[in-house]
Amino acid sequence: MFSILLSMDNDSEDNVSMFKGAKAFSSFSVDNIQKAKDFYGHILGLEFTESYGGMLLELHVDGGKNILIYPKPSHTPATFTILNFPVDDIEKTIDDLTKRGVRFEIYNEGDIKTDEKGICLSDEGPKIAWFKDPAGNVLSILEERK
Repeated sequence: MFSILLSMDNDSEDNVSMFKGAKAFSSFSVDNIQKAKDFYGHILGLEFTESYGGMLLELHVDGGKNILIYPKPSHTPATFTILNFPVDDIEKTIDDLTKRGVRFEIYNEGDIKTDEKGICLSDEGPKIAWFKDPAGNVLSILEERK
């Protein structure tokens, strides 16, 4: 997370945050909204609502903040993780998602190394494995270490 610091006169009546209380949300683009509906709804099993004639998807996730998915003709996949899904058992989740056609990323170069299932081999942080949505955006599942 990051924060923006604004220099303001503390005695000013205008010393208020214009975003205080705002119901901010996250969003990301895909190149094909129908494929996104199938993937997020059927493969991952997330609930969503459609708006604007099915042109926008709003994913409903625990935690109270929904995520907006929108189509973009010139979509470029995110090269970073856009969604993280905490799970109780990463190996079981990988097996279940693999049966549904999800392919986990295998990294063997640079700082990140994974095993044959796609689970990061680092002893630091949670167990994590990455996969992509049909638009090429990077997602992850992660399990806290016990």
